[in-house]
Amino acid sequence: MSSSSAPVPPWNVRRLPRADGRVFLVTGGNAGIGYFVAEQLATTGATVVLGSRKPARAEAAMASIRARVADARVRSVRLDLAELSSLRAVAESLDVERLDAVVHNAGVALDDPPRQETGDGHELMFGTNHLGHFALTHWLMPLLSAAPAARVVTMGSFAAKSERLDFGDLQSREDYRPKRAYGRSKLAQMAFGVELDRRLRAAGSTVVSVVVHPGGALDSLTPSRPPVHVRTTGARLGAAPAGLLLQGKHAGAWPAVRAVLDPAVRGGELWGPRVFGLRGEPRREALWDHLADAPAAKRLWDASHALTGVDPSR
Repeated sequence: MSSSSAPVPPWNVRRLPRADGRVFLVTGGNAGIGYFVAEQLATTGATVVLGSRKPARAEAAMASIRARVADARVRSVRLDLAELSSLRAVAESLDVERLDAVVHNAGVALDDPPRQETGDGHELMFGTNHLGHFALTHWLMPLLSAAPAARVVTMGSFAAKSERLDFGDLQSREDYRPKRAYGRSKLAQMAFGVELDRRLRAAGSTVVSVVVHPGGALDSLTPSRPPVHVRTTGARLGAAPAGLLLQGKHAGAWPAVRAVLDPAVRGGELWGPRVFGLRGEPRREALWDHLADAPAAKRLWDASHALTGVDPSR
């Protein structure tokens, strides 16, 4: 007896399925991993919207995508996650009836003191990387709910694996260490993504939430996309040994792209690179223990709700 459905081909990062008619938003789609997420999604025939703080950088990124993807459907919206009051207008400026996926990729990473704040008085990395995406999701939810099977894909970081949230000092007012604050902001993002899926399932929503991370993604291992990214010959040669364990940002985009497109990916899952979680093609990983801590995630959700005044699950 023949099967009623055709076999599903193995996932190929270089031959993505078509997604004509769908609309995807990539925050921070003008640079780094976000640029490559946008470039790869553009090859599917979908409309890809780049969320960017700086219109000139968005224009450069769109020109680069169009130069590499024939008939790319790509446009941009101004997006500043540090301005919570601006995010409702971002959802309206998309000017679409539905949104099939959002990739929460944009982020701030500071290496040195002093501690900085957003205009709303939140620590800059926590306020941008986590609270901004938390609030943006709230305003996007009507558009996501209008799609038949939308996805919220949150880009985490390996830096979050060794961190734990300090609920007595979520915004690092008492003890500010930039790299630790960054790792905790990414952990907050990832915990939000997991908790969001729990709440969406409880509500019977058609929207799902997936968490991904890029592994070890270096500029020096990333192919050039001038003027968005230029890799010198010296940087390429110097990074060759690192290529045994790490990868470029084009490959760091693969887990997010699969989470957007692959119907086999389920809500609440964690996806990252295949080889030690650092490099290679995307695979599902076991949820890190501290990401599976439901009481902590609920506590973070309640704090985020109080700080932003919105609730993405309502």
